[in-house]
Amino acid sequence: MGTKMVGQKSASSIERRSGVSVWRQIADQILHSIAAGDFAENAALPPEVALAERYGVNRHTVRSAISALVQDGVLRAEQGRGTFVLSRKRLSYPIGARTRFSTGLQGQTSERHIVLLTSAIEPASQRIAEGLGIARGTDVIRLETRGEADGRPVSRAAAWYEAKRFTGIDAAMAETGSVTASLKRFGIDDYLRQSTVLSARHADAADLADLDLQPGAIVLVAIAVNVTPDGRPIQFAETRFPAERVELKLSAL
Repeated sequence: MGTKMVGQKSASSIERRSGVSVWRQIADQILHSIAAGDFAENAALPPEVALAERYGVNRHTVRSAISALVQDGVLRAEQGRGTFVLSRKRLSYPIGARTRFSTGLQGQTSERHIVLLTSAIEPASQRIAEGLGIARGTDVIRLETRGEADGRPVSRAAAWYEAKRFTGIDAAMAETGSVTASLKRFGIDDYLRQSTVLSARHADAADLADLDLQPGAIVLVAIAVNVTPDGRPIQFAETRFPAERVELKLSAL
């Protein structure tokens, strides 16, 4: 497949008052073109002057967009030759009845694990209490984790468990790096996804830092409740995925 002009939209598609930096919008349009298959592996990106003319901006703005994509591992810059598209497809993460981080990415990555970042005990908010089927204000354990695949961060999650029932789950997560293995220590050999609500938003400061993203990046947000096979809630979780690295694939719950 040969190359096509980046982004089939006109320069007017850049919203200068949208609150998102112009260079970030250009980077997102380049990403969209790559994801749509407009470039073959190792294809050259159009010159900066052509992109600047295309989007109605100066070359410095285009250069900022390209630099961000080089840092993200999407593009490769070669002195004197130009900028080239790297072959790195987005990971496909399945959302279904038995959603598991390790098995969900199996076959797409060679190494996967979850890192426990922080943990705390706090009173359950109304939203978390409803999800876990407990009274508001009940003590819950919050685990902040990051999922990594082949050395790259691909998810950032906050998960809540009823503290009385799951005392020590933070230590289990730190030791095993696995939700499934940790729950087994509490006699839970299987669990199911009861519900998932999906949305998308711009990454906040914590997402930018923990997922190694550039300002203006988009994250996919999955809010989920997991239950035991008999329907008892055990986990309320909010997970953010970098849209430039991961796509969510829905199957029947």
